[in-house]
Amino acid sequence: MYQDWGAPMVNRSILGTQLSVAGIKYKRGIGTHSISRFIVRLDGKAKFLSGQVGADDRNDFAGKMEFQILADQQIIWRSGLMQKGMPAKSFNITLKDIKKLAFLVTEGGDGIMYDHADWLNVRFETAGEVVPEAVMPEPLKNEKYILTPQPSPKPKINNAKVFGVRPGNPFLLTIAATGNRPMSFSVQNMPEGLELDTQTGIISGMLIKPGTYSMILQAKNELGTDARVVRVQVGDEIALTPPMGWNSWNCWGLKVDEQKVVDAASFMKEKLMNHGWSYINIDDGWEANKRSANGDLEGNEKFPDFKRLCDSIHEMGLKFGIYSSPGPRTCGGHLGSYGYEDMDARTWADWGVDYLKYDYCYYSEIAPVPTEELIKEPYIVMRDALDGVPRDIVYCVGFGAPNVWNWAREAGGNQWRTTRDITDEWNIVRSIGFFQDVCAPVTRPGKYNDPDMLVVGKLGMGWGANVHESYLTPDEQYSHISLWCILSSPLLIGCDMSDMDDFTLNLLTNDEVIGVDQDPAVMPAHKIMVDNGQIWYKYLEDGSIAVGFFHVDPYFILWNKEESETIQKKKYDMSLDFAFLNLSGKVVVRDLWRQKDLGTFENNFSTEVPYHGVTFVKLTPATN
Repeated sequence: MYQDWGAPMVNRSILGTQLSVAGIKYKRGIGTHSISRFIVRLDGKAKFLSGQVGADDRNDFAGKMEFQILADQQIIWRSGLMQKGMPAKSFNITLKDIKKLAFLVTEGGDGIMYDHADWLNVRFETAGEVVPEAVMPEPLKNEKYILTPQPSPKPKINNAKVFGVRPGNPFLLTIAATGNRPMSFSVQNMPEGLELDTQTGIISGMLIKPGTYSMILQAKNELGTDARVVRVQVGDEIALTPPMGWNSWNCWGLKVDEQKVVDAASFMKEKLMNHGWSYINIDDGWEANKRSANGDLEGNEKFPDFKRLCDSIHEMGLKFGIYSSPGPRTCGGHLGSYGYEDMDARTWADWGVDYLKYDYCYYSEIAPVPTEELIKEPYIVMRDALDGVPRDIVYCVGFGAPNVWNWAREAGGNQWRTTRDITDEWNIVRSIGFFQDVCAPVTRPGKYNDPDMLVVGKLGMGWGANVHESYLTPDEQYSHISLWCILSSPLLIGCDMSDMDDFTLNLLTNDEVIGVDQDPAVMPAHKIMVDNGQIWYKYLEDGSIAVGFFHVDPYFILWNKEESETIQKKKYDMSLDFAFLNLSGKVVVRDLWRQKDLGTFENNFSTEVPYHGVTFVKLTPATN
């Protein structure tokens, strides 16, 4: 059985508890989770099929799902939408001359969160053996390929075009510029209260008066000069474009230490900062075993001096993030912030923290029966605590309930986890990313849906496995980055940055692709379902439109494994009528990964997309 979260359990729910639907206990069955697929070869030997289905009671919330049974690629039974609390539904199906049967659990239009699903007492009557088969094709070992050209040796400024800061709080912005070094920096119209280091490009200081300031950033080397206007908004909102940085969890897990953080910061400063990356965030595993006599939460032996660490990262022109939980313990079993919110916020501000990831863990000890209101409450408490310190701290609301995007804004989040944890498997990336249209409408500057970290590069320790190359194929990695940028998602690298190959570095340094994510308009993304996949698009501030053509097979079942290689080597035709986007006349189409114009088109644009791959373009109305 192949599913998009967790592992199937025999005679137990997906969470390991006794199978239970609408209060009735069951001894036999399989606990699974949407999207789930299971295929059995019958070869005409099965005569009859019976059983029941239902949403397991061990769901915290009532996610919607549907059970389907397919015979030789045709749906022969479906349950209709089901959710927690509904009674189990029975099926009794006569089978005749059926070669293969597939059992499918789909999500019900609200994503896969809390879709704990049970197949119960399923029984075949056969005249011979029936055999389970592989559901998905074995991925081909495709070679990595680089699309993005190397940056020009001439200066090019890559900062986002808008920057938010609260009055009276520390200001830190580094001019991000590619091009040959040495390079010098200058700023025109820099408001009073700020100062520039002309050698490093670091702008620091403090702005007291609310308002909007248009600073002209300039970078110069022996080959030329580049300039960019950055709108600085001093007011109530920060993170006016999605945060870009690194998080320690997916590569180091609880084994993170100060040296690993310093190494990541050094790499970011050298290789990524000039493309706009700025946050170095530690995840769980930094906390001491107990609070000080004064109640302060301190670092453990791996982090002897957080103030020193923050200062060193700020001196590089980067920012620093930390991790905690609204519960008494964190997800990793360390001390959380429950009851100490004000004290922890002051501690982090004193250290110089710029970002807080606040994961919903062990708050069930405080609120055993969760509701959206109960989950929202501790996040508001921490929001109030952060508002009471003289420092801008980006606030990431950890995952909690379905529809978190509806309440996380009220809780004061700058971003919020919309899904369960991501892993580097295509079905997981797909099930998380391609259902973000459910929450996309709430996207706006300073308020972002967070579908979790980027799973490219070398990963693994955070998931209890050895560090390994991402299991995503190269095409899947291009799709992953492209979709996250169209979604205006926070971009948080999760890999070991001290061991990054040229392919991964190239993925993370395409300034035109990153520019879609960092577009200051922060418009919501839209999804179009088409043959062979999905088309996603987002309107940009300059009047152009970013469009991704993605090959997606959400319910794919490998009915004939002999076709596996052919399926994966095939190119899939996709087309978009410009009228759908209210475009008329001639349109210039630019390939964002290759950073080159593909030509001027009228009426529509067609492309061939590789298996699980993407064509990522920008459409701009022609001027003549």
